[in-house]
Amino acid sequence: MGVRIPPGLDQDLISKLKRYFQDIYFEMKKVSWPAKKELVGSTAVVIIFSIIVAIIIGILDYIYAHGLVALISR
Repeated sequence: MGVRIPPGLDQDLISKLKRYFQDIYFEMKKVSWPAKKELVGSTAVVIIFSIIVAIIIGILDYIYAHGLVALISR
């Protein structure tokens, strides 16, 4: 008893899909994954940098909004 192929589904398509996923599997084995300590450190840097950028953008938005209101209200 094997896998039943739905009518209209080409056998060549199935073999291409199988080969595609095999290639993905083999390529993922070649990847040099970071160590947990390096990953945690990099993640912390990204989070801290994102917070700093968000604060800077918020401050600039506040300044520009109040500056625009001051210009319009004249």
